[in-house]
Amino acid sequence: MGRLPVFIFLSVLLLAFDYYCYRAILSVFKNWKPQTRKLFTLIWWGYTTLLVIGVFTSFYANLFLSMKSVILVAYFLTVACKLVMLPFLIVDDLRRFIIKLSRSVKPSSGPLVDPTMPETITQPLPGEPISRSSFLVKAGLITAAIPLTSLTWGIAKGAYDYKVKRRTLILPNLPASFEGMKLGQISDIHSGSFYNPRAVLGGVEMLLAEKPDLIFFTGDIVNDMATEMRDYQDIFSKVKAPLGVYSVLGNHDYGEYHFGKGPSAAKAKNLQDVIKTHQLMGWDLLMNEHRRLKINGEEIGILGIENWGTGRFPKYGRMDLATKDTDDLPVKLLLSHDPSHWRAEVLPKYSQIDAMFSGHTHGMQFGVRTEDFQWSPVQYIYKEWAGLYQEKNQQLYVNVGYGFLGYPGRVGILPEITIFELKRA
Repeated sequence: MGRLPVFIFLSVLLLAFDYYCYRAILSVFKNWKPQTRKLFTLIWWGYTTLLVIGVFTSFYANLFLSMKSVILVAYFLTVACKLVMLPFLIVDDLRRFIIKLSRSVKPSSGPLVDPTMPETITQPLPGEPISRSSFLVKAGLITAAIPLTSLTWGIAKGAYDYKVKRRTLILPNLPASFEGMKLGQISDIHSGSFYNPRAVLGGVEMLLAEKPDLIFFTGDIVNDMATEMRDYQDIFSKVKAPLGVYSVLGNHDYGEYHFGKGPSAAKAKNLQDVIKTHQLMGWDLLMNEHRRLKINGEEIGILGIENWGTGRFPKYGRMDLATKDTDDLPVKLLLSHDPSHWRAEVLPKYSQIDAMFSGHTHGMQFGVRTEDFQWSPVQYIYKEWAGLYQEKNQQLYVNVGYGFLGYPGRVGILPEITIFELKRA
């Protein structure tokens, strides 16, 4: 089933939930003034309409990934809130239906009130206990707030809750001298979003505590401007490894979201300042080129290209330049920021690439991720969005990022430091 039918179904479902919840809420708060009811109605249906439009726009228009993230996270949180509230409303309706049924079987001598109509849910008088209907609906509203609370927690805790992910990377042609080597990867620093240097330093210390032999950084060191690294350059200058730190540029590093796609002197200077930042930190920035890593006379290749992404994302990467004069290398490791590059160009054209390392998706900073299961709204945009993937003899690892963008936190998809152990078999 394609994405469009799925989201049409979910949107119809959301509208049905909205109407059901809307009627229940109005029935409980009958004492609202007409102006308050009108304002509530406008906000309720206005938000729903904008959300549904936003979802379809995010799939069929070239919006920024950060904007898509905000829209899709809001959409799934809204659906989650309604689903959490739904059982309380169903229980209340069943309760009132049973009451109506029992009264129809055994008529009461007093006046009958239709319990299935929302208008029959009356407000208790002062000093009286709350009605069962009011209790159930309000309990549902309180419970539905739990997903929203998770967003607040994501800001307070998730943004800097760094997690080390350990993976074994099997490379059949790996030279014996590289057996057991530890490779670290971080991605998507987005220094312009940080607000806690001490916490950022804590993540760097976690990476260094793993004692990796070499480290990859797979792009997006800033949001837009090179100056965003001013307060964090000294921190990331601590990222060192015996065999070097290798890095590439991501789509945000070119400054296009600030300066526009066209050329300008300011845009060119900003890019040069970003490049200089990598150099000042001692990182080996690979721009459509490769390095030979040599141990005991044996070599592997580390290739890095500029950003190459499908859709509206920049395509500055040149695989033909990066792979030039690498035919003799038994293993080639590619740094390429956008994972869509793997399926679009690497798999069909460059079978000599053994493993590619990417970032970019952030796991949309929202979802569920365990050792055996992962889900995020971003999977409806990117087929490969987090973790290790393999097609025949080629592998891809997508790191969900060190920093954050847009929403200043993370829920379920926590910032990642990846440690690989290289194995021959």
